[in-house]
Amino acid sequence: MSGTDITKTKKPAKIKKDNHINIPLTIVLFIGCLTVIFPLYMTVIIALKSPAEMTNDAMGALSFPKTFSLDNFAEAMRVTNFGTSLLNSVIITGATILLALIIHSMAGYAIGRAMTRHKSFKFIYFYIVSGMFVPFAILMMPLVKQTAILGIDNMFGVIILYVVFYMPMNIMLYSGYLKNIPLAMEEAASIDGASTWRTYWTIIFPMMKPMHATVAVLTALGTWNDVMTPLVIMSGSENTTLPLAQLNFQTQFGTNYNLAFASYLLALIPILIFYIFCQKQIIGGIANGAVKG
Repeated sequence: MSGTDITKTKKPAKIKKDNHINIPLTIVLFIGCLTVIFPLYMTVIIALKSPAEMTNDAMGALSFPKTFSLDNFAEAMRVTNFGTSLLNSVIITGATILLALIIHSMAGYAIGRAMTRHKSFKFIYFYIVSGMFVPFAILMMPLVKQTAILGIDNMFGVIILYVVFYMPMNIMLYSGYLKNIPLAMEEAASIDGASTWRTYWTIIFPMMKPMHATVAVLTALGTWNDVMTPLVIMSGSENTTLPLAQLNFQTQFGTNYNLAFASYLLALIPILIFYIFCQKQIIGGIANGAVKG
């Protein structure tokens, strides 16, 4: 065989692209998109119309408004005292998120790591997580009485209750996420002389950033949209949150759909913006094992 002969190598087989369209799945996804987009479309269109335009238009609420007006939003902000209600909701939600990230992450870390060494901590874990199955209706009257006796039937008391209410879910999430963090990193830090406290804040806490975003979004959504807790705890207070303002608004202006829908959009926008900024982190947290038990 001459030196010019070159052994031919086989070319890798080309991967055939599957261009087949899954028709049933496409139909299901299309219907799912409609169930989300259509109500949102109706809300925006009605909020931008005047009551006279809705009545005189043959298409009713389905057609585009002839002139886009923000008068409904301005009136809704005035009637619901939007600025004060928004500030109260932001304070309650922000304080709840901050305390949840600090307290629940530490508790989840302590319980999650202790379960690997001591099986008895599994009882503590399941005891705390079982709190997710207790209905708020059972706790409502005792909580109202206790908060009144302690003098925390106000925004501070509502924040404390939210931190307790979301503890079971958040501890479950943090404990599950810890399985993605190698224990060897903590052992190496311990050999270098780092204490458990320093190891947690310098190594573990930053590494749980995707889970922090997940917990923040889930806690924010629940806190922001909750009506019952502020209603029963702050019933004697002048402070109102956005959901409470929406509830009072609905009883007074239930037939004025243009004004009502504008008010609903105003309450939706802040939490929607918060979710948009955190969506990448929450998806990463779930994909990296957020729901592992």
